Amino acid sequence: MALSPSLARNGSGGASASGAARAQEPVKDAQGASGAGRTADVPAARPEPGAGPAGRAEDPAEAARRAATTTVRGRGRARRPSGRERHDEKITVYVSAEELMDLEHARLVLRGEHGLAVDRGRVVREAISVVLADLEQRGEASILVRRLRGR
Repeated sequence: MALSPSLARNGSGGASASGAARAQEPVKDAQGASGAGRTADVPAARPEPGAGPAGRAEDPAEAARRAATTTVRGRGRARRPSGRERHDEKITVYVSAEELMDLEHARLVLRGEHGLAVDRGRVVREAISVVLADLEQRGEASILVRRLRGR
């Protein structure tokens, strides 16, 4: 890949005083031949948001109707939000194959029998929350303390 003219001259990506003039210079390929109709550093034109065909303003009611019937990643009509949250912190927990199967089974039971479509991470976060609340409330008699002590 050949450097653009501004990079070839000054060796950096920074713009110089004549950078605007160079932006319209034709791009040259590796053999020095000029590219047909191409110019360096010129972004492609993008239509303005809310503009319809040929740059006309789009009717807001039409935009709302079209948005309601658009597909989401090829899965049919747009779906309602799942309520899933973004989490900033992460831990890695290693589990046995049996524990992973139990977790997946619990997820499928929640979906099939209770109508709750949740991911495994949500199940784990809820389980942690319940166990920590029990520890806070019951202390020595909590299920966590009893299980960790082997009782």
